[in-house]
Amino acid sequence: MPSETPTDAPATDYRSLLLIEQTNLEGELSELGFDHGKTGLDYDANFADTSQVTAERGEAEALAGKLKDTLEEVHAAIMRLDDGTYGRCEVDGEAISPARLEAMPATRFCIDHANRS
Repeated sequence: MPSETPTDAPATDYRSLLLIEQTNLEGELSELGFDHGKTGLDYDANFADTSQVTAERGEAEALAGKLKDTLEEVHAAIMRLDDGTYGRCEVDGEAISPARLEAMPATRFCIDHANRS
């Protein structure tokens, strides 16, 4: 009678990967001056309004916006873990490959559908 052999590789802890990503994103936002609960970045009242500074401020705000969007994706992935839908493509419901989930733990799409958008 053949016995079941446990896999050599431990199961990936996707929640830990997502929580690490969440912490990193929150740290980057904090470094940019983004304060939790506020809609924009904090700047000193004496912040010079030259064209270069204005451009840099715009770049920082754009980066903060992208970081916030990514953070929202991470929060959504954690919610999918909680409700049991994590790891399924939102288009066809098929399982997303473990390699893709390890590389991009907050992904919502399998590689085929991610390439189509």
